[in-house]
Amino acid sequence: MPQNYWTEFFLPSLAVVFILIYHVYFYFQVKRFPMQTAIGITRYLRTFWVESIMEQKRDILAVQTLRNWVMASSFLASTAILIGLGILSYIFQHKSITELPFSFDLIMANLGNIDILKILLLFLIFSFAFFNFTLSIRYYNHVNFMINVPLERDEMVTVGYVTKILNLGMIHYTLGMRAYYLSGPFFLWLFGPIWMFLGSFLVLIVLYKIDRTA
Repeated sequence: MPQNYWTEFFLPSLAVVFILIYHVYFYFQVKRFPMQTAIGITRYLRTFWVESIMEQKRDILAVQTLRNWVMASSFLASTAILIGLGILSYIFQHKSITELPFSFDLIMANLGNIDILKILLLFLIFSFAFFNFTLSIRYYNHVNFMINVPLERDEMVTVGYVTKILNLGMIHYTLGMRAYYLSGPFFLWLFGPIWMFLGSFLVLIVLYKIDRTA
């Protein structure tokens, strides 16, 4: 039992803690020093893009750009749900799944196969990705209508408000991509906890670089 604890739970738990610490640190970096992060820089530049589109009435450019983002989000959302359903199908085909009761406490008490827990976590990660990509599509569709409304038509239609909605879509797109990145270490967990631990550090190194490069 102690050996199983150290090999299967300690290293993955430590990896998750490091991932959470990094994202808390990055969150405060975005809040305090936004121009030192990719999210802050792109958010700042999108304000000028929206202003240019609305003031110069560059409707075709706006529609084409937003269409590309909608297509990218749709593809990634479809991929995430397909992977998630495939993972869920594997769980229900597993021979021990029929032995599990419906009470959550009893399920956790009787879940002797740690591989099912690993696969269930992967399903939750891809479900999170699907949820965020669909939300990003929702906000992009709102921007598609608002960005073509003349500024003088209504005082509620402002560059700042349209940019805020666009940034919400971009944040959900970023969260969806982050779920894709973090699924890598959990896939590696299927091969062993050491692989997950090393994979987590590799992902954090990559995230550290791309989070500071627009």
